[in-house]
Amino acid sequence: MSTRFSALALVALLSLPLANPAPAAGLDDLVQIEILDGGLTPRGTYLGAIRMTLSEGWKTYWRAPGEAGIPPSFDWRGSRNLGEVSITWPAPEVFEQSGLRSIGYTDQMVLPIEITPKDANRPVRLRGEMEFGVCKDICVPGNLDFDHTLDAGAPRNPAIVAALARRPYSAAEAGVTSATCRISPSQDGMRIEARIAMPSTGGSELAVFEPGDPTLWAGEAQTRRQGNTLIASSEILNAGGTAFAVDRSRIRITVLGAKRAVDIHGCLPG
Repeated sequence: MSTRFSALALVALLSLPLANPAPAAGLDDLVQIEILDGGLTPRGTYLGAIRMTLSEGWKTYWRAPGEAGIPPSFDWRGSRNLGEVSITWPAPEVFEQSGLRSIGYTDQMVLPIEITPKDANRPVRLRGEMEFGVCKDICVPGNLDFDHTLDAGAPRNPAIVAALARRPYSAAEAGVTSATCRISPSQDGMRIEARIAMPSTGGSELAVFEPGDPTLWAGEAQTRRQGNTLIASSEILNAGGTAFAVDRSRIRITVLGAKRAVDIHGCLPG
C-alpha cells in the first residue's frame, strides 16, 4: 500500500527549490521505470526488481531520505496473485545540498523484490504506482505507473544480482558485538542514544534511525566514535504531536560508511 510522504521530508522540501508535481508524461525526460525479471527462486518465490533510470545529474531517494527528500512508496493494489512483497534496499549514497543532508541514489536505483504468490500455479502480475522524488537544481515529486506480468522462466538477471550484492552487511557480518539504546524524554518527543560496538565502516560514518512505527520519525543523527564503539544520537518525534512509546526491538539503525553499510535490527536497553 502506498504511504504518505513523511513529515520530515515535507518540512525539508519546503527549504529547497521545488517544481510543481509533474504529470507522468512530464517525467519522461527525467526518469524511466521498468520491472526486471529474475525468474523463480529455489523457494518458489519470484525474484524481480524495480529499476529507476535517472537523467544525468539527477538523484532519487532511499527509504529514509534524510533531511531533504521523498522516500519511494508503492501502491500494489492493481496487482494479481500477489502475496508477500519483500524489498532489498542497496546501500545508498549520502548527499549535501543547500546545507541539508539527504540519502539516495544517482544514475539508477535497482530495488530487488521477492514476491510470494498467493497461488503458486498462477502467474503474478505487478500493477500499481510508485511515488518518488527526484532532485538536481530543483526537486520534483512525481508518480509513475507500472504493469508487468512476471516471467517464471526468466534467467538470472545481472542487474538484480549486482543490486543484491550491494545490500548492507547484517550486524553479524559486520562484527557488531552489541547495540544498546538509551531513550529519554525530550522537549518535543524522545531522545535516543545508541552505542554500537563494531569495527569502523570507513571514513566519516553516519547512523540513520528508523523507529519501526509509521507514525514516528527520527531526525538526523549526530554520529561519533570512541574507539570500537559508534555513538549516535537523535530525536524521535510523533507527527501527530501526541505522547508515544518507543519499542527498542523495532528500531532499525543503518550505519553508512565509506567502505560498507551495516543494517542493525533492534537494540537492548543501555
